[in-house]
Amino acid sequence: MRHALADAELAPATGDVPIGAVVVDAGGVVLGRGHNRREADADPTAHAEVLALRSAAAAAGSWRLEGCTLVVTMEPCPMCAGALVLARIERLVYGAPDPKAGAVGSLWDLVRDRRLNHRPEVISGILADECGALVRDFFARQR
Repeated sequence: MRHALADAELAPATGDVPIGAVVVDAGGVVLGRGHNRREADADPTAHAEVLALRSAAAAAGSWRLEGCTLVVTMEPCPMCAGALVLARIERLVYGAPDPKAGAVGSLWDLVRDRRLNHRPEVISGILADECGALVRDFFARQR
């Protein structure tokens, strides 16, 4: 989570919400990382999770990230939850819940939907206060 937090801290420099993500393989090696870049890239899909998944897939040489863990500072939105399911991520670890757009239990629980062909293990609340504070402080400065 510390790696994801370090990436999250890069996002505000371009006006992006401070969310960071890393993908690690079964041995703990970081395959991909990302932080929000929607504002920087003028791309609505440039969420930290999507960028980390793209980077990891390129490093692995496959879109199937079986055996990998996605670590992200905030609960994924529906797009990101769908992407991690499609990538066959084995485990999702996230910090703070997202009561406005969370798709891993807050508003929806997309990753555990029994109708899907893949359901990752979910571990939540890791450094939740620190992860949540990054986002709260960012929006407090925006006002």
